Amino acid sequence: MSLSVSVKNALPFADGSEIMSEIAAAHDTLLSGSGRGNDFLGWVRLPFDYDKEEFKRVKAAAKKIREQSDLLIVIGIGGSYLGARAAIEYISSPNYNMFRKDGTPMIVFAGNSISSDQAQEIIDLTSGMDFSVNVISKSGTTTEPAISFRIFKALCEQRYGAAAKDRIFATTDAARGALKTLADAAGYECFVIPDNVGGRFSVLTPVGLLPIAVAGIDIDSIMQGAADMASKLHVPGEDNPAWQYAAARNALYRKGYTTEIIAAYEPRFRYMGEWWKQLYGESEGKELKGIFPASVDLTADLHSMGQYIQQGLRNIFETVVGFESFRTNVTVPDGDKLDGLDFLVGRPLSEINDMAAKGTALAHVDGGVPNLSVTVEKADAYSFGELVYFFEFACGLSGYTLGVNPFDQPGVEAYKKNMFALIGKPGYEDMRKALLERL
Repeated sequence: MSLSVSVKNALPFADGSEIMSEIAAAHDTLLSGSGRGNDFLGWVRLPFDYDKEEFKRVKAAAKKIREQSDLLIVIGIGGSYLGARAAIEYISSPNYNMFRKDGTPMIVFAGNSISSDQAQEIIDLTSGMDFSVNVISKSGTTTEPAISFRIFKALCEQRYGAAAKDRIFATTDAARGALKTLADAAGYECFVIPDNVGGRFSVLTPVGLLPIAVAGIDIDSIMQGAADMASKLHVPGEDNPAWQYAAARNALYRKGYTTEIIAAYEPRFRYMGEWWKQLYGESEGKELKGIFPASVDLTADLHSMGQYIQQGLRNIFETVVGFESFRTNVTVPDGDKLDGLDFLVGRPLSEINDMAAKGTALAHVDGGVPNLSVTVEKADAYSFGELVYFFEFACGLSGYTLGVNPFDQPGVEAYKKNMFALIGKPGYEDMRKALLERL
């Protein structure tokens, strides 16, 4: 089956069909490029129009990294790493570094914090291992990845000397910026972050595809899943899954359901949830509007967040991502009688997990929590492409229906200015003095 959406368990609370005319208008705005943020719509046709020659270079670079390295350090923050990590965990395993295929290196992610401990752990990990670096930044001046790149660039040069340039790969702007200037001067192989694709929409560009390919994942299948989903979603109509999802969540929002929790009953989905939170949080959270995106891992979080979801403040709804089939068929063995589980002997864990999901959904609906569901056939490269494009397209529809520009993020600059002032960046002296008085 292809991706499908069910809004059945949301209908008692809000009916998205009542705002389908607004979704239709948002669809026209998105595909015509006539709305706010239209200079960042390169992702809309990306599954069809991506640079095939650069795609080949991505594959070649991934092969080179696999051949020369035991470890790849991916440096980036936000959209520059979340998509790649989500793909590797979703398609391969959340324990990829333990169970990776022969010939694929360990992959670690740096530059997503300013943690000294995190940096030192990765430095220690490089001891005795051949490594390569993929630094991802449009400008090269974002604080967290720029600091991290200084550290691992120096380490690479110390280890490999002049040959370090063959182990550093830059994914950056096509023509300008600090990282592009440095990469050209040093002779690093470069890959392009398209000007018209924002970071949170960039996983299907070299931003995500290079680390994903290094992990031995079939990036052709990812792009095919995205292209097939795009072909489906570009056709207007109330049976369009993105229309159904965007309409339901906006109808719920207008009824006071202001927090959306995305959930899955597979641990491999955890970083997909992290990627989704950035996508929707940065796209919709502005002008004092927006649904707050949160995530839980089920069934694990039923033993922690489950109480709040069941009986807490009734401003939340859930979107549960599910799968039709699974790779394995582990069953419950015979054992001691004391646990009271003899009735489960011989039954597949996947069946039990599915009953847990269905039972939980009904309990949450009965407790006043609307539920949406998104279902794909199985967790593989193809469905990753499907899910990425589905959530991106639905995000564009939802943002325009909400009445915001889904493709900017002006609010992220506020913390940066304060941080720059407090760490003593030149030009921020007066601001630093004012901030210190408040601390």
